[in-house]
Amino acid sequence: MKWVAAALVILPLLLLILVVFIIGHYANMDWRTASREPARLAPDPALTPEAVLHVYGASAWSWRGLFAIHTWIAAKPSGASGYTVYDVVGWRAGGGRPVLRIAADVPDRFWYGARPRILKAHRGAGVDDLIDRVDRAARAYPWKTTYRAFPGPNSNTFTAWVAAQVPELELKLPLSAIGRGYISHANHQAVP
Repeated sequence: MKWVAAALVILPLLLLILVVFIIGHYANMDWRTASREPARLAPDPALTPEAVLHVYGASAWSWRGLFAIHTWIAAKPSGASGYTVYDVVGWRAGGGRPVLRIAADVPDRFWYGARPRILKAHRGAGVDDLIDRVDRAARAYPWKTTYRAFPGPNSNTFTAWVAAQVPELELKLPLSAIGRGYISHANHQAVP
């Protein structure tokens, strides 16, 4: 019984230390100065003539990164000199702007200090057709101007939407992609 009493004292103290550490760590973070440098995971388009399609994930900003990731898609058709990045970001909604962005960009930037990882990669023969289908699905995304961190729609809802429209992408998002299940709550037709 002594160990129960000791555990009742030690456990709250350990939890308090953990909370203080987490608050102290994240209190010093500033998204404006967090790294957005390339992670150098994507092949250099100047040296890679074939098509490349990557789905990336990185820990979400701040304390959210303890349990959630942010996802996006990057594509480079055969012979292209750069990548197109498809992503959804909530703060774009300010001023009535769409949260969905499709633009030429660095494909594998750090997500505000968090190093990305490749969740799915396709490269070479047949990938140009896959990129076309991903592009059509992204442009048909039904929540282009709506963002909610939980339960969605959010960046992970977008990536899950594209994956549902293009099953050949063969993408299964991890549990930490909070919002990936939001599409199951809506009745949307597949994109041709």
